[in-house]
Amino acid sequence: MQTVLITGGAGFIGSNFILFFMENNKELNVVNLDLLTYAGDLSNLKEIENNSRYTFVKGDICDRNLLEKLFKEYHITQVIHFAAESHVDNSIKNPDAFVRNNVFGTFNLLDVAKNYWMSAPRVFKNGFEDSRFHHISTDEVYGTLNDVGLFTEETSYAPNSPYSASKASSDFMVRSYYHTYGLNVVTTNCSNNYGPKQHDEKLIPTVIRKAILGEAIPIYGDGQNIRDWLYVLDHCKGIDLVFKNGIVGETYNIGGKNERNNLYIANIICEILDDICPKSKSYKNQISFVKDRPGHDFRYAIDASKLENELGWKAEENFETGIIKTINWYLNKYNQL
Repeated sequence: MQTVLITGGAGFIGSNFILFFMENNKELNVVNLDLLTYAGDLSNLKEIENNSRYTFVKGDICDRNLLEKLFKEYHITQVIHFAAESHVDNSIKNPDAFVRNNVFGTFNLLDVAKNYWMSAPRVFKNGFEDSRFHHISTDEVYGTLNDVGLFTEETSYAPNSPYSASKASSDFMVRSYYHTYGLNVVTTNCSNNYGPKQHDEKLIPTVIRKAILGEAIPIYGDGQNIRDWLYVLDHCKGIDLVFKNGIVGETYNIGGKNERNNLYIANIICEILDDICPKSKSYKNQISFVKDRPGHDFRYAIDASKLENELGWKAEENFETGIIKTINWYLNKYNQL
């Protein structure tokens, strides 16, 4: 039985993916390597903690000795790499952690995989001919858009924050291992995810939490910054498709075709809460505007037609259906239902 190393699997997207992946790939073992920093939570994976095909290892992708040990001990044949520092505000305050983890950590993982799977450039060892390294990235590497246009796989990189610059650097490192060594790599760049298990610091969980606690709901600037919102399970299905069927060396964008500005997000959540758990005044009264983030990108939007046309992927949730599922999950988490 082959074993897939999934890094960062205790985080939001990684944990959702592991649950989906193990349910739909029962011929594979999974080793989940996660350092369990603030964004990692093993309770996200309680459904499979006793599954014989699942192993959790607490550790750092920057620890080369650990990586080499894991590849040998578990005979790692595939890698799906989620592990990354991802919060833009944190990257503005502490950019060095993003360079270390996102750039050096990705290099470390690539290099150990290459050495374990290959005997020379473009020469795979016996049993590793189909070994693949799938790198999970973000649409933020493309920079910002004005009112029109979409990011495609051909869009030039123009990262505007230390976070997006570190992810762009890691994307280029992955690309270099394909072109230089012939490593079997694929990359997916996704739009903003939302859904169950997201860390409380992110926009949608923050709006829900602040609303039900009766606190001010903070919105950067005038709330007009636009994101393309992708329900996390749709993202997981796209990753699975690319991992299995994506062309070696290619990049695939995964987006939800759900452009919404931040103020709309806050308002729609408040309207749904007004219906589900009403109080004397609308939750909208709690919306407040705070000083904008430095270098805040105006708009992201992804063209996912390559993934749709070549691999048959399609987002199943629109924002209005996905947000109801998301709100109900968080209300359960916060014991409000």
